[in-house]
Amino acid sequence: MSPRPPPAFGFLFDVDGVLVRGSQPLPAARRAFQRLADGDGRLRVPVVFLTNAGNCLPSAKARELSQALELQVSPEQVILSHSPLQLFSQFHQRCMLVDGQGPVEENARNLGFKHVVTIEALRKAYPLLDMVDLSRRPKELPPPATGFPTIEGVILFGEPVRWETSLQLITDVLLSNGNPGEELQDVPYPHLPILACNMDLLWMAEAKMPRLGHGTFLLCLESIYKKVTGRELKYEALIGKPSPVTYRYAQYLIQQQAEKQGWKAPIRHLYAVGDNPMSDIYGANLYNNYLKAAQQNQVQAGLKRSPQASILVCTGVYRHNSDVPKKTAQTVFHGHRDFCFDPSLVEASYVVQDVDHAVQLAFKKENWS
Repeated sequence: MSPRPPPAFGFLFDVDGVLVRGSQPLPAARRAFQRLADGDGRLRVPVVFLTNAGNCLPSAKARELSQALELQVSPEQVILSHSPLQLFSQFHQRCMLVDGQGPVEENARNLGFKHVVTIEALRKAYPLLDMVDLSRRPKELPPPATGFPTIEGVILFGEPVRWETSLQLITDVLLSNGNPGEELQDVPYPHLPILACNMDLLWMAEAKMPRLGHGTFLLCLESIYKKVTGRELKYEALIGKPSPVTYRYAQYLIQQQAEKQGWKAPIRHLYAVGDNPMSDIYGANLYNNYLKAAQQNQVQAGLKRSPQASILVCTGVYRHNSDVPKKTAQTVFHGHRDFCFDPSLVEASYVVQDVDHAVQLAFKKENWS
């Protein structure tokens, strides 16, 4: 029997709604990874897990996936919504306010940021700013804060727990040019740089209906800033799916994996598997358009031919309903304000039942048994 040729394709798997629902692995995911792995549990094809989650460390997400899929997943295979922030070195020396859940300080430092202030630290320094929760208001006037650094930018990692606190304090920082303890003079514009990760309006956990995501929090912040100042909130960068920078980073990691395994064939096709037409499918198709344009300009040296296919599964946000014509199923745009709505971008290359069917489809397309 002749040896199997090295793979010329790779997979980008979304996590929630594709491989797991909340903390529960989907049975189809284990079946899919039995196909993808050899007898020793090593992957036969390069794989990246591309999630908009960001409230944990990559090592923790890798452990979680290893357990769910009964397979060894390394942190180098995991792209969280904030992973591409490693590339934004021009902000790494600035004093950045960070917002979200989980180990936000540790995540920021691991990504290269040297000076980090949390919302909690800002609250403690300026207790008069956070006034919504009556039980947390100071009983007597605190002394003015001294020696607190001027904030030079904001990183939004993901949805916080106390939205009212974060919305108030981030607005204060933007309106005061990073000095929220001082009296308000003229409102600065353009405001301080904002780096936002994860634009998902909705995501799928164990509940029957989708949950509100960080995209909803961004929508609140944008609306408040515009209402208060009359001007648009601007982002220095929006990363996580569907941002092309995230898919470029994923492509780079896939290529690295192939080289590490000694697979000499260039990776010609990527299969992006997701459950959310507005982030997974939109992002894959948007990046595909970018690659095609780059190829026409002969800028793109790596991926030749049709670079990326988007595969939509029906185990998460998207539910296949035969009564709904395909073209009208997505008339409401759930994507972020700064990404224009093009109906063709939410149309998947293929719609299949689950991730196991997605892997089988890719194998068939690649003539891989």
